[in-house]
Amino acid sequence: MNLFLRNISQLVTVPSRGRRAKTGADMGDLGLLKDAGVLCRDGKIAWVGTMAEWEGRSAGDLNEFDASGMVALPGFVDAHTHMMFAGSRELEFAMRAQGATYQEIAERGGGILSTIAHVRKADKKSLKRQTARYLMDMMRHGTTTVEIKSGYGLEMESEIRMLEAINELRVEEIMGVVPTFLGAHALPPEYRGRGSDYVDLVVDRMIPYVGKKGLAVFCDVFCEKGYFGLEEAARILEAGARWGMKPKVHADELTPLGGAQLAARVGAVSADHLEHVTPEGVAALGGAGVVAGLLPGVSFFLRHGYAPARALIDGGVAVAIASDFNPGSCMSYSMPLMMTIACTQMGMTPEEAITAATLNGAAALGLSSTIGSIEVGKNADIVLAAVPDYRFLAYHFGTNHVRVTIKNGTILEF
Repeated sequence: MNLFLRNISQLVTVPSRGRRAKTGADMGDLGLLKDAGVLCRDGKIAWVGTMAEWEGRSAGDLNEFDASGMVALPGFVDAHTHMMFAGSRELEFAMRAQGATYQEIAERGGGILSTIAHVRKADKKSLKRQTARYLMDMMRHGTTTVEIKSGYGLEMESEIRMLEAINELRVEEIMGVVPTFLGAHALPPEYRGRGSDYVDLVVDRMIPYVGKKGLAVFCDVFCEKGYFGLEEAARILEAGARWGMKPKVHADELTPLGGAQLAARVGAVSADHLEHVTPEGVAALGGAGVVAGLLPGVSFFLRHGYAPARALIDGGVAVAIASDFNPGSCMSYSMPLMMTIACTQMGMTPEEAITAATLNGAAALGLSSTIGSIEVGKNADIVLAAVPDYRFLAYHFGTNHVRVTIKNGTILEF
């Protein structure tokens, strides 16, 4: 059955105009149409235009949906999450409220290591069950594609179990799911003081197995002081590339280590975080066409400084925003909330925030040829929000304005 969305009060198409991602002033180009319609056929977008242009047309047997009074946007693409985990860390949240830093909590056995302990005890069924619930609620908030990282096992068995669970959800759930291998998330406790031995394990055993089984699209690494240095990160990412995984980098989150330059050098699809990126790092990303994945919710939740979104945009870097949904540094998966924070704290315009959450988010996953905008030939991933104007979505925060989520031309019922 084909689907026709008619009488859309405001249609935000975010046109790619043949480009992989939007940069600079083009991030403000939303391709707005009023009193518009969208025809979806066989899960793809078959026609986009105004209702006046549609008059007199017919597309055969149609399931029609009247979107009067609604704003339609591309489905949100959350290109950076750690949403498969076990346990919770609300006690750490309370500790931070009393002044403890993220690093101090980690030194006391909290942080990533706390979640690792829970994940190692969890079976695949329980990991999938919790993550599936989160996927459903993310779709209620308008997200139609999400990246999910491993990285809470940090041993062969647990990392593989996570990736197998992510891939099973990729098949079983309607949400678009992209798996990323993050075996180099932190040093597991049993390798304390033996960082080079753990890197050997990741490179020599984990990556070949993941590559042979096709369990991950991307290989990521937390490149930071106290975690994995530049040379270690390069070795891991180059090994991942040899086994068919595209590079991603957690870069310059806590210190200006040079992760952005590393991402440019290894041809990473995205460099994420970038709270401490230097002007040289900005230039490197722009020159290499690496997407900057900014995570507003993390800075908000941890009271960290924000990534320099304006410098990145003005420097010609394609900027995406993502939730980084995880139990320790951003316990939220609301992309509209991330847009609000990007506008109020990072100096982004509502137009730039929408582009960053849709087309550029898709580019951060290498998927902007098929998702991220409402254009003929792309997947029919569309969100209908009960707001009077697209700017209202980030302006009126703390509530869910999404009324309908459409994935591959199918209206989802929650």
